[in-house]
This record gives sequence, C-alpha cells and structure tokens, in this order.
Amino acid sequence: MSDKTPATSSPDNDEHLRETPVASATIHRGKFLTLKQDIVRLPNGKQTGREYVLHPGAVMMIPLFDDGTVLMERQFRYPIGEVMVEFPAGKLDPEEGAQRCGERELLEETGYTARRWDYLTRIHPVISYSTEFIDLFLARDLTAGEARLDDGEFLETFITPVGQVIDWVRQGRITDVKTIIGAFWLEKVVSGAWQPGEQSEPPFPANRSHG
Repeated sequence: MSDKTPATSSPDNDEHLRETPVASATIHRGKFLTLKQDIVRLPNGKQTGREYVLHPGAVMMIPLFDDGTVLMERQFRYPIGEVMVEFPAGKLDPEEGAQRCGERELLEETGYTARRWDYLTRIHPVISYSTEFIDLFLARDLTAGEARLDDGEFLETFITPVGQVIDWVRQGRITDVKTIIGAFWLEKVVSGAWQPGEQSEPPFPANRSHG
C-alpha cells in the first residue's frame, strides 16, 4: 500500500496549475473555426506547445411541450459521417446574447417560438483542444410556425417522449454530448428534482480569449 496522500489545496486556488502563454500563432483561419498554435510556460517553468481551435460558442435549446414530449432533430454530421439525433442548437453570432441566439436558431431550424426560456447551464464539450462552450436553455410554451433553414442546411424535426430520449441515450443511439447532457437535465427537471431558472444567463461572451 502506498503511503502517498493526495495533495490538498483550496478549490479557489489554482495558480499552481495554470499555464502562461508565451507566444501565439494562427495556423489556419476558416469561415467558422480558427486553428491556433501557442507556446506556454508550464507551472514548473518549462515550455511546451498547445494546439487548439477557437470557437465562437453556441446555444442548445430543449423544446419541451406541456404533454411531456420534446422536439428533436435528425441531421447528417459530415465529420462523423452519420445522421445524428440532437436537440436544436446553433452557434452564436458576434455580440449576440445567448437567449437571443436560442430564439433565432429555434425559429430558423424548427419554425417554433417559445414564450418561456429558462437558462440551465454552460458546458465545455471539448476542453482538451477547443474553446467551445454551449449554453443550455429549456424552451417552453411553444408555438409552431415555418422553419427558415439556411441555404444548404438539411435537417428534419420530430417529436418524441422524454422517456424515449433517455432510453436512446442509454442504448447508445444518441451519442452527441450536448444532447446527452441536455437529456439528463431534462430528466431531472421533469421529475421535479431540479428547478430550471435557478441560474441566471451568463454574461456574453464570458469565455477566455486567446491571442
């Protein structure tokens, strides 16, 4: 048995873990994403490289009907090469607030509008190589309308019970990480274990900037 014990420190004191940027270069700047390569100083004083993607951030909506069903999408995702089952989502436009983005994307992708919006949480889906964050909202009091898909955007929407979504997560049919997290939030909200709207919407952009 090892006699070593884990080091303890205050959760608010993380300076001994931080890396400090020394130099930064842009490897590729695309229409949507930017690839960066930085040199950083490690906590022990040594230097190493870090490659990461700059992402503008996004919002995901969980459209919940009064009867306990939810609105979802099926969309082909080229990097995976599969049609994925997801909750509606979209990237933030410059200087756009999170709820405004959710309202816009929900209307454009599904045709629905919601009178009630509750902020749930912020997630960072790929912390090892991307600055991406996704703000999750519960959208209720829904009214159907006509979708306004972008040119070249193809998806279909469908309505399914909350329990079915949870089963699909358990069975591995839903593998999209934001949708999985949203499904667990949804299960807690529907059961009454968690109350939506306990947190206020985070200030935008509220994400660490890079050189």
